[in-house]
Amino acid sequence: MGTADGRVRWGILATGGIAAAFAADLVDLPDAEIVAVASRTEETAGAFAERFGIPRAYGRWDALAEDADVDVVYVATPHSAHRVAAGMCLEAGRNVLCEKAFTLNTREAEELVSLAQERGAFLMEAMWMYCNPLVRRLKALVDDGAIGEVRSIQADFGLAGPFPPSHRLRDPALGGGALLDLGVYPVSFAHLLLGEPADIAARAVLSEEGVDLQTGALLSWESGALASVHCSLHGGTPVTAAVTGSLGRIEVPQGFFYPDRFVLHRDGQDPEEFRADPADGPRNSLKHEAAEVMRALRAGETESPLVPLEGSLAVMRTLDAIRERIGVRYPGEDAAPRLASV
Repeated sequence: MGTADGRVRWGILATGGIAAAFAADLVDLPDAEIVAVASRTEETAGAFAERFGIPRAYGRWDALAEDADVDVVYVATPHSAHRVAAGMCLEAGRNVLCEKAFTLNTREAEELVSLAQERGAFLMEAMWMYCNPLVRRLKALVDDGAIGEVRSIQADFGLAGPFPPSHRLRDPALGGGALLDLGVYPVSFAHLLLGEPADIAARAVLSEEGVDLQTGALLSWESGALASVHCSLHGGTPVTAAVTGSLGRIEVPQGFFYPDRFVLHRDGQDPEEFRADPADGPRNSLKHEAAEVMRALRAGETESPLVPLEGSLAVMRTLDAIRERIGVRYPGEDAAPRLASV
């Protein structure tokens, strides 16, 4: 899918920080064209459009969803709005790249996947970590047995804060808390290497508003492998990861989900360092996930093998299980989605 000259025309839904970062990286992709942006107001959409040279700005989400000139929409709203925003776009026949966490819960994620399949549309969670070339190299090494059978994984993501009660990260109505915003990375890292866990234990510190300020979880697999994952909104953590196997281990330093290097330790051998290719661009680039979406669209695929939909559903099931164990529930989770014109 795309224009006659092979270009893929993007629409961007929402205008926050992650949307701006994504738009800036799209500008650097020669075959990508941003043709429209939507926000809740014409003013914010117009300012974003002027900043990035986007020809059309909409003050309503449904106007972007109905723009037939758009090949794919990048949904960059808070995850509490993903079901409505992505669903609106899929209903209108647009392909969708939806930010993570994919949705608030598994039910919403399953609804989006079913909707995409009914429409024959492309849908992908924006788990950029999975598209990072160095992370892909790490996975290939693990899959090829470089460290033997995986025994354990450790990964963390914590921010120092403090975040006031008014901040979106502490707002239950916006799906606040450490788990869905930060914990999705350690959980997804474990899923990438081991798949869906067989059992889950978790503990958390909750805020007065009822969202998690700090969560730790122990995931276990029938193979005997364990993963310890941690996320926090009131403590800056190393943001590192390690994978230990029967024949060695891999250590990923600060920023494990967008690494510039990792070290492979094989038993009885000198450590081997793997570094990111400078040609791949800045380590925090979102262009790799955008390029994967464009590749898939041109190939006529409805999902990406790098970020498969079943994998996104499995991660959501794990996040749901952790929330059940720590006692976090969001307003209106049991209500049917409201497909409003916003």
